[in-house]
Amino acid sequence: MADQFDLIVLGSGPGGYVGAIRAAQLGLKVAIVERERLGGICLNWGCIPTKALLRTSEIYHYMTHAAAYGLTVEKPGFDLPAVVQRSRKVADQLNAGVKGLMKKNKITVYEGDGALAGKGRLTVTKDGKTTELAARNIIVATGARARDLPFAKADGERIWTYRHALTPKEMPTKLLVIGSGAIGVEFASFYSDLGADVTIVEMLPRILPVEDEEVSAFVHKAFEKQGMKIEVGASVEKLAATGAGVKAAIKDKDGKVTQAEFSHAIVAIGIVPNTENIGLEALGVKTDRGHIVVDGYGRTNVEGILAFGDVTGPPWLAHKAMHEAVVCVEKLAGVKDVHAFTNANIPGCTYSRPQVASVGLTEAKAKEAGYKVRAGKFPFIGNGKAIALGEAEGFIKTVFDDTTGELLGAHMVGAEVTELIQGYTVARELETTEVELIGTTFPHPTLSEMMHESVLAAYGRTLHI
Repeated sequence: MADQFDLIVLGSGPGGYVGAIRAAQLGLKVAIVERERLGGICLNWGCIPTKALLRTSEIYHYMTHAAAYGLTVEKPGFDLPAVVQRSRKVADQLNAGVKGLMKKNKITVYEGDGALAGKGRLTVTKDGKTTELAARNIIVATGARARDLPFAKADGERIWTYRHALTPKEMPTKLLVIGSGAIGVEFASFYSDLGADVTIVEMLPRILPVEDEEVSAFVHKAFEKQGMKIEVGASVEKLAATGAGVKAAIKDKDGKVTQAEFSHAIVAIGIVPNTENIGLEALGVKTDRGHIVVDGYGRTNVEGILAFGDVTGPPWLAHKAMHEAVVCVEKLAGVKDVHAFTNANIPGCTYSRPQVASVGLTEAKAKEAGYKVRAGKFPFIGNGKAIALGEAEGFIKTVFDDTTGELLGAHMVGAEVTELIQGYTVARELETTEVELIGTTFPHPTLSEMMHESVLAAYGRTLHI
């Protein structure tokens, strides 16, 4: 006899566990299935432990530049195993927190490999034992994994994915980072700040290619100033691990191939959805290049099968998955006035040094969409708090529809911008125009004042530069 539930959630990442909690709050009897650790990749191997590492490298950077603040630090150094251990402790603490939330909300947790076994049925297999579960609705939130180079799979020794980069056995001396999305850039920043000689290779014409072009150019210049080497419009044609490191054949933008040697390489060229071997094909669930196709409420083409998060496609962000989960579950439970999920107001954050954050359209995308654009930009050097912090490099850019005053997008680069971006995200959600933003009082002295000045700059009214 199968264990009976109202809802089964397959996968306990940010989307999965949040969806399970919201369903339980709405009175549903819920089960969640996880094959590894509660919290999924983000909590255990992604968002959270990487931020712990980046915090360490940030503090180390300040230690090595203590004289700029009138401080004296003798021979700063670091203990790599201790750095990694701190990161793992942070992940363990939050994993325990998710376990507590499951217990608090009376959600039944099944450990093992889950697979759809027919309409309303799911099996969980662990250590050769199979348990059958049944529910009217099943949510697939199985996430995604790092994509390997087809000619050089990660070995954990010399060729790494983000998982290996989180728990290094040794400190890289000369590091090749393949790919310059958020993951690649964050690890490049971390290892560079700890003293590694870092080279970034990006196939597209610029690093952080989804960001505003001015932001990408700023980060490129900042990284080179920090000592990193960056190859854009380039590709790694061959990559082979040796006993002492890796050998790479790198083709530059002009087609010239150069042989280079590194101690380690991080492959950060995207992700692959975890949709294999979970029974989707037998039920006829529609996929597109591996990702499950869903509507704005997480519904697939098969009744009773829903999905959200990385398994459904970009942007591959934890906060997107969480929001999708709430929308999906509330609609499923019959909550009134649930709005369909869209990506329009999902902010993106990159926690490198400098940080990058954005929401909405870039200036180029806005023009491509046919808007008459009005843009404003304000530099960190014009902000008193930024100067006092010793973080006077960066800028904030806002993009408006010149006809209606609609805030089309906001783009930031510099210290703590990942904390500031939510102000613009709220503004877009509320359909705010320049009138409300200009009329808003921002506290002084704060970095947030630059948000106000950027809006003022778009309308020729900037005050402090």
